Amino acid sequence: MFCPECGTWNRAAAARCTRCGASLPDVSAPPMDIPDEELRELRVATGNRYTVVKRLGGGGMANVYLAKHAVLARPLVLKVLHRTLVQEPEMRERFRREAESAARLIHPYICAIADMGTAGDIEYVAMPYYAGGSLADLLARRKTVAAGAAASIAVQVSCALDYAHRHGVVHRDIKPDNILFDEDGNVALTDFGIATARFHGRLTASGRAMGTPHYMSPEQAMGKLVDGRSDLYAVGLLLYEMLLGQPPFDGEDSYAVGYKHVHEVPVAPDQVDTRLPAALSAITMKCLAKQAVDRYDRGFELADALIAFLGQSPGAELRAARASRPAAHTPF
Repeated sequence: MFCPECGTWNRAAAARCTRCGASLPDVSAPPMDIPDEELRELRVATGNRYTVVKRLGGGGMANVYLAKHAVLARPLVLKVLHRTLVQEPEMRERFRREAESAARLIHPYICAIADMGTAGDIEYVAMPYYAGGSLADLLARRKTVAAGAAASIAVQVSCALDYAHRHGVVHRDIKPDNILFDEDGNVALTDFGIATARFHGRLTASGRAMGTPHYMSPEQAMGKLVDGRSDLYAVGLLLYEMLLGQPPFDGEDSYAVGYKHVHEVPVAPDQVDTRLPAALSAITMKCLAKQAVDRYDRGFELADALIAFLGQSPGAELRAARASRPAAHTPF
């Protein structure tokens, strides 16, 4: 257990801390997880504010831990910048700006930032825990999402993006991993780590592409300046993958994928699978136009088009949306 005084991990159910000698509380069960060094240091960095339960996973930029607020007992996620990246001033700055960008965005479909902190080599942000998992999890389980449910998810993402764009924030990394669900299947857009905002200067020089290759717009793949229409291109990629089980472009490396985004036109979803609604396919293809001017200008315009599609057969689409919602489960 963790010592409540110094944060040291004691591997046995000892009466006193092996480091500082403080009395340890009684435990009724063995620990859920044996922590690594980072988890121990995170416990020290957060003090008595959070109870760090276990490591949930990690990505290219940060590790993610499940925690509970020590007083409110509310489940939270602590996102901790990788130790190697902490040594890079640009990455520390980007991590901090993610928190600042998201903290300015108060919206039902955007993941809120509850707290952030720094202690030595530990940089972390605290966010709500979403028990429904991510869109990536849903696609891994089911491969595809029914047309009505896919449109419903895209509506919520589009509304979140419209709000962010109106507040000067372009996300630039819309992908299934960054679409979370609560227990009722409602969307929460997260991870503004490479977002550009009008209240921040550019961190990356023009000509360097930032983002995930399979979910980049053509202009993003070329390293050009982007606006909100680049995010809407990525929503089209989400729709395509939800409907068909794979993104429209793949390749041997990131350059090959980026080249296809710039030069190749994807096959329309309803041509790949004739059972898919032509109206939803047309919306998807409009999002995937090579030129930004040919896409939807604003997130609310895309949301309106998707809502109109859902309104064409509300009974069937609503049933499909309900059937495809992530299964609810409790965090503890």
